[in-house]
Amino acid sequence: MRFRRNTRMHAEVSTSSLNDIMFMLLLFFLILSTMVNPSVIKLTLPKSNSSEQTVAKKMISLSVDKNLNYAVDDQPVAYPDLESVLAQKIANTIDPTIVLRVDNLLTIQDVVDVIDIGTKLKAKMILATAPKR
Repeated sequence: MRFRRNTRMHAEVSTSSLNDIMFMLLLFFLILSTMVNPSVIKLTLPKSNSSEQTVAKKMISLSVDKNLNYAVDDQPVAYPDLESVLAQKIANTIDPTIVLRVDNLLTIQDVVDVIDIGTKLKAKMILATAPKR
């Protein structure tokens, strides 16, 4: 007498925890994406071959768009008031640094005028660039 055993293996993939993992990844990337954007003003930065540098100390951001609209730390500023606003921002800082974010359509003279203001205030000026792709 021959007995048959029912020992067939059934292939099965448990996906019950996949929903939890996907939710946690979605939450992580949503929180991370809100912290990544340092400046809200949309500019097309000039390209450079050097790698990106990160600096830990507090810096003042100065943005200039293609229409010569100036913004210090995302606050609009008129050009005649630019020197006084920057002087107030760097008054209580040691070794002040200004990150200069200018549109790539500006003339060199417009950039040099802003750098001259930083030189008068004895602040380091860093020109922000976008990496080449």
